[in-house]
Amino acid sequence: MTSVNLLAQHQDNLKSLVALTGQVDDAFRAVGLSDRLAELIKVRVSQINGCAFCLRTHTADALKAGESQERLTVLPTWWETQYFDAQERAALALAEQVTRMSVPEDRSWDDGSLTSEQAGAVVWVATVIGAWNRVVLASHPKVGPQA
Repeated sequence: MTSVNLLAQHQDNLKSLVALTGQVDDAFRAVGLSDRLAELIKVRVSQINGCAFCLRTHTADALKAGESQERLTVLPTWWETQYFDAQERAALALAEQVTRMSVPEDRSWDDGSLTSEQAGAVVWVATVIGAWNRVVLASHPKVGPQA
């Protein structure tokens, strides 16, 4: 059986993805969006894509960025709660739309809570974490309790 470990193979591609991640995170902040929101998006997209490794990483990063455990707990059903403000709701809806590209375009997220530049930054964060999810899932890392 052929083994694929994109975390160890094609290192130039991995380095480029790391650099792109940094650029996208910088652009997210440059349009006035918080690291906390970026981490929420990364967690939500990783939930949708079923990436345990990225979920563990970005849940910890979200907590470090000031996110609460309570909000992370309800994130899979964010639309049913009152935990998230209008901008966060718009960003999460847009990130989900980009992640589930098989769903016809729905602009219900576009309530004016995000500028065009902010919406673009949200799409980039969702796109890059989606790429990371696929790299990690294809590599099949063992994910278990950390010491």
